[in-house]
Formats: sequence, C-alpha cells, structure tokens
Amino acid sequence: MPWNFSAAMRFERRNDGNACEHAFAGWLGAFPNLAISLCLVVMLTSTVRTARGDDWPQWMGPARDGVWRETGIVKSIPAAGLPVKWRVEAKGGYSGPAVANGRVYLMDYDRPEAVINNAPTDRTTLAGRERVLCLDANNGTLLWKHEYDCPYAISYASGPRCTPTVADGKVYTLGAEGNLFCLDAATGRVIWSKDFKKDYSAPTPLWGFCGHPLVDGNRLVCLAGGKGSVAVAFDKDTGRELWRALSASESGYCPPSIIDSAGVRQVLIWDADNLSSLDPATGAVLWSQPLKPSYGMSIMAPRVATTKQGQVLFASGIGRVAALYTLAADKPGASIAWRGDPKSAVYCGNSTPFISGDTLYGCDCETGFLTAVDLATGKRLWETGEPTLGNRRGRHGTAFLVQQGNAAGDGRTWLFSETGDLILARLTPAAYEELGRTHVLAPTNECFGREVVWSHPAFANRCIFARNDRELVCVSLAE
Repeated sequence: MPWNFSAAMRFERRNDGNACEHAFAGWLGAFPNLAISLCLVVMLTSTVRTARGDDWPQWMGPARDGVWRETGIVKSIPAAGLPVKWRVEAKGGYSGPAVANGRVYLMDYDRPEAVINNAPTDRTTLAGRERVLCLDANNGTLLWKHEYDCPYAISYASGPRCTPTVADGKVYTLGAEGNLFCLDAATGRVIWSKDFKKDYSAPTPLWGFCGHPLVDGNRLVCLAGGKGSVAVAFDKDTGRELWRALSASESGYCPPSIIDSAGVRQVLIWDADNLSSLDPATGAVLWSQPLKPSYGMSIMAPRVATTKQGQVLFASGIGRVAALYTLAADKPGASIAWRGDPKSAVYCGNSTPFISGDTLYGCDCETGFLTAVDLATGKRLWETGEPTLGNRRGRHGTAFLVQQGNAAGDGRTWLFSETGDLILARLTPAAYEELGRTHVLAPTNECFGREVVWSHPAFANRCIFARNDRELVCVSLAE
C-alpha cells in the first residue's frame, strides 16, 4: 500500500521525548512490521547519539563530582603515548577548559609582560586583557573570542582561575579581578555582566577570584565577597540578583557546591571563617560550622559520602585544618566526627579530593604527597609523591583527580600532574598502583622554585583537554 513516509513522520514531540509513543501508538499497532522497523531505527539512532561522547560543561565535570562516566576509554596508557588530536596557542591562566556541544571554552590572560612575580604573598601589578575563547572541539579552530581590559593586582598573576560554566545555551565566566559575564555560547555576545568590586564593594582576594560559578536551576550562585555578599545568587538568564548571604573576614577561594542531605537541597559555602549551608532558593543559613584555614585559603570543594554510620562531609585546607562532619538525618545540620592532627587526615590545597567507599584520597598541601585516609578515623593508610612531585620535593604537590566512573569500582583514576603528565592509576586502600603515564604539556608556571602546571583538565568526547600558559591540547583516550 503506497504511503508518504515524510508525512507519517510529522508528529508533535512531547516534553518527555517519547514522541512516537504518544502520537502513533494506535497507528503503528495497525502496521506491526513497520512498528518493528521504526523501533530499530530509534534504537540505532539512540545508540549513535550516545556514542557521540559526553560533555564536560563545567569545573569537575557534568555533575561537578570529578567522575568521568564515558565508556570506550583506554584501560592503560601505552609506552608510546596517546594520539594528540590537536594543539592550539593559548595565553596564561589557571582556568580549566569546559567542553559542551562540540565546543571548548577557555579563559586566558593576554599580557605584554613576559615575567611575573610568584612570591606567595606579594601582589603583582600587570596590564592585560582577559579573554574567553570558544573553539571547535574537533580541531581547535577558533570560533569566537570575547576580551576586555583587566589590570591585575594579585599574587600568581598568570591569568583567570575559574573554569567557564556552560548551561542552556549560555556560558558564564568569572575573571581573576571579579568580572562576571553571561555570554551567548554560540556567538560570544554579552547577555549580562557584573563587576564584583564595583557592584558589591568586594576586595580582590590576594590570589584572585576563584569560585567557579555554579548553575542550580534558574540560579547562578557565585562567590562574590564584600559585606553580606560572600555568596550571591543571580537569575542565570537576566542577571537579576535573587539573594545575597554571609559576611567573613575574607571570601576565600572555595567554589559553591550543592548537596542533598536530610531530604533538603543545600548550597555549601566555605569562606575564610566558616563552612555554611544555605537554602539555594533564599540564601538563608541552614547551619554553619567554624573551619578557618591559614591565609583564608579555603580552596577544595567539601565532599559528601554515605557510610554505614550515615552521611558525612569532609573539608580541609592549609595550616593542617581538616574536619569530618556527620550530617544530621532529620534536619539540615552538621556535627564534628573528627578533626585532623599533624599525623592524620589529608590537607588539600589546589586539588579537590574524592571519597570512594570508606577511603578518602587527596593531595596533601603540607607534604606534597597523594594520600589515602581511612574515612572513619582520619588515619593515613599510605602516601606517595610519584603522581605529584615525581623525584622533586616541595609543598603543595598537585595532581587533579578524576575517577573513571565505568570501571566497576576497581579504583581506576585519572591524574593530571603538576609535572604535565597524564597518569592512569588504580587507587585502593592498600596501595597506589600506576597503570601508565604520558607527558601531555610542559609545566610553564612556577611554585616554590619548581615548574608546575596547575589547571584542572576536562574529560569529554573520549579525550582529555588540558592547558598550560602557552597552549591548549586535545589528546584522544578512546579505546
């Protein structure tokens, strides 16, 4: 029987995506062979769509949890290394790349001065321009660029710190001097912007604004600073302020994060004085615990885990400040389970740790070592400098940790070392087992007399996207 396939396929797509089921269930019932054929087409289309690869649209990945859930990834790193898909020039910065919808978004700093002062407590005054770059994820071709004059007066003044956040056709960027932009992700057009120093009388932190912007529903939550405005939420589409909350001696450097505890959605803000839980809708304080690291250096995002004893939360920083909290089950609240001492816990700086089972894994800023800690007691299980410092010694040894989410819980973890090496290792309570490494980028920055690269990479489209102060590279990790 003749029929018009294109006409038959005109149907209304419902919000839940089950268009065929809603529009043609009865019609297909009359043509069972056609129904089977169309189902096969849908299945194949779905498979192709899934095979395209996942995005990494913000700091720490799609769920902001440091887990890479793509399949079809190499299970070891060959001695000959991994294939480089492309390299492109980039300028200075600690900002990591974000990857979304076939595009890579990166912030950098274009400055005429070739040398900067990396004295830890001295501000460097520079003239330059912050830039937001949008590139084709397949080949690195520049698609658009947004730039603006931005004089610096910060320590470690290489460039921006915050990874762009991409959501719903927009990209949100926060520069080292507090310039927040909402840009059209396709064109780079400015939709709205804020200046934290002018709009909130927020002083620039010594090491710059570092809180990666967080999208939560219709809100964009930022670490702004200033009296009563350590945390500020904006309408993500218009820039209208929705709420502001908290005052502190310093705003700190910890990005906002979301947890669900006691059946309540909460946003965590760790400033220089306190770790606080806020109502994401209103900014009202739900609970607060004192946690004061040295030099205002609250940096890592607090990590939550569910144990046999209930839900717990860990945070730590420089000055041997560390605490594990037990989260209340009946209402929002936290109480101390244990505090770290010089021989226990892990004191995290540049890199956020992760919890797997009953073990905490993180890079200790005091020793420079990757360290495994028993979550229940804080006891150190093992430590090693192999993935952080190599054969060097020093404080703040850094590797950015990303769990391989499809590895059936066998502890496979990707580590991007400050040496510029990409490492695949198995982390267990018993040991650190390296499965291979390859050199990806030259360390182009400096810390305490050693060369480092301190930028969290993106894992997307079965690739790693990583940057230093000279280039952005895409390396294939496809099986």
